[in-house]
Amino acid sequence: MEIYRGFKDAVRASRPMAVLAATALLLTAACTGGGGPGQAAPSTLPGQDEIRHSPNLKVVANVPLTAPFDGPEDWGTDMAFQGRYAFVGNYRGFTVHDIGDPAHPKVVARVVCPGGQNDISVSGDLLFLSVDQARTDDTCESEAGDPMAEDEWEGIRVFDISDKAHPRYLKAVRTECGSHTHTIVPGRDAGTLYLYVSSPGPEPGSANCPPPHRNISIVKVPVDDPGKARVVATPELFAAREPGGADDDDLAGGCHDITAYPEKGLAAAACFGDGVLLDISDPVRPEVLQTVRDEANFSIWHSATFDNAGTKVVFSDEMGGGMAPTCLSSVSPTRGADAVYTLTTDRRLVRRGYFKIPRTQGAKENCVAHNGALVPVPGRDVMVQAWYMGGVSVWDFTDAARPREIAYFERGPLAPELQLGGSWSAYYYNGYVYSSDITKGLDVLRLDDPLTDPAEKVRLTEFNAQSQRSY
Repeated sequence: MEIYRGFKDAVRASRPMAVLAATALLLTAACTGGGGPGQAAPSTLPGQDEIRHSPNLKVVANVPLTAPFDGPEDWGTDMAFQGRYAFVGNYRGFTVHDIGDPAHPKVVARVVCPGGQNDISVSGDLLFLSVDQARTDDTCESEAGDPMAEDEWEGIRVFDISDKAHPRYLKAVRTECGSHTHTIVPGRDAGTLYLYVSSPGPEPGSANCPPPHRNISIVKVPVDDPGKARVVATPELFAAREPGGADDDDLAGGCHDITAYPEKGLAAAACFGDGVLLDISDPVRPEVLQTVRDEANFSIWHSATFDNAGTKVVFSDEMGGGMAPTCLSSVSPTRGADAVYTLTTDRRLVRRGYFKIPRTQGAKENCVAHNGALVPVPGRDVMVQAWYMGGVSVWDFTDAARPREIAYFERGPLAPELQLGGSWSAYYYNGYVYSSDITKGLDVLRLDDPLTDPAEKVRLTEFNAQSQRSY
């Protein structure tokens, strides 16, 4: 726990070198003792920046990161989609891309508004950014601040994107322990949105993240008057945890990511040490249905994805925090992987199997399960997912006990001076796969396979990966 606390403190303070050091300790601890047979290493690894892919998944376009997003830590992060536009977060702000012609995407706007990690979502004319880093104030001109200072800010920023070429900053909402990620949950009427805000913590001694931290924050956003957005609830998800000793309140808490499926009245929360199934039929009062753990295999519960029927949940493990090479033959295929759970009729999670990319990566390639979502193939459960330097993987979990990869795209190791890279997020949207590469920018990939081709008939007007809708 001391190792993991140091890792989280480094992340929250945005100290990349401290993250690397803490991650090395975390990975060493996690891999000790193994957990099953390792993967067989291929005869050769790709060369620096060399592209490899399966025949059914090919890159058709790339939009590199350019000024003002060309600094050494101007890393690309998550994505959201609306109509002909893709919105891509970055530690320095966000980019609006016109993807009306996917083979020739164009940059419409690059908005400078620094803050780690600028997780992003869109709804109508509103765009939301998560800031999980103490800032000197809530403006886009702020600088990295001192997390121990009482007047520092972190939380949610709100923009008006009615003019895609000129997004306008509207509002900031401070949230406890900041906002690492957030999830849009619709209200009971079209005039209200809720944001489920996930953040790590606590940070003893800080004003905004004191012990204990066992909750999420819920922000209410009046759609017609977003300037009145505010925190309306901070429900505890871990009230039933057994005490861990005198310093229990100081232990790691909070959630990393929550995926909501409002049509099913459910949400799945990846809460660092736990997977939590929630009843969200009342969006302001989520109820814990079940908490699951996998202490033998899972290190950092990172994210969750429901199947279309709402009868399965894929939880991912971000062992090493995204900074470590976990796709090695020495690391078990059940570590830094996905776990597939089925959901019983009485809404109980039962683990059925694991999935990890079958391609071994190099010792200098950060690689672990990360952000992904469904490929809308009727009658099957197919997911596209980012694996950092492991690239983009398309895999089928229709058989929950025997998931299998059906397509992939990856680049070889980064230049020696770079220490973090690869695909942060990979999502299927209206016929194409889009990947936000941390250092390479936006990749547009074409998936051509008889199994997945029916997905091309599914057309969406808006897509946020953590806010699932049936297709």
